[in-house]
Amino acid sequence: MPLAIHPVSPRDPRAVALLSESHALMNALFPAEENHYLDVDALCAEGITFFGAEEGGELLGCAALARREGYGEVKSMFVAPEARGIGVARRLLAHLERTAQEEALPLLRLETGDRLAAAVSLYEGQGYRRCGPFGGYVANGSSVFYEKPVQA
Repeated sequence: MPLAIHPVSPRDPRAVALLSESHALMNALFPAEENHYLDVDALCAEGITFFGAEEGGELLGCAALARREGYGEVKSMFVAPEARGIGVARRLLAHLERTAQEEALPLLRLETGDRLAAAVSLYEGQGYRRCGPFGGYVANGSSVFYEKPVQA
């Protein structure tokens, strides 16, 4: 079966497992005050759509689109270790971009960590440009901020 990207409940046990793995990684790499991931309840909030990348019933990756005042924010991008290097994250990001375009969001923004080289490479390779902190974020020792205009 080909990879399918579609909305998934963050409470789906497969999603909970991916999010737990992502949060464990963030907690191992960054101080608690520099972690900005959303927990399952926050991902269920109005204005946030959580997407899963699924193949053969297995959830290989996830990402969320949070609608903010004047922009969309990429949250909870994570790919299972066994599925890395095959384009899952790139396809998830492209899906978020298409969704933002369909919803007429003018800009996508995101925060990631400076020790996440694959994430930084992905975002920069897809045309995201570094910017300053936005929303409720503040500059710290590890956060890197990006934005990209959504093509109309």
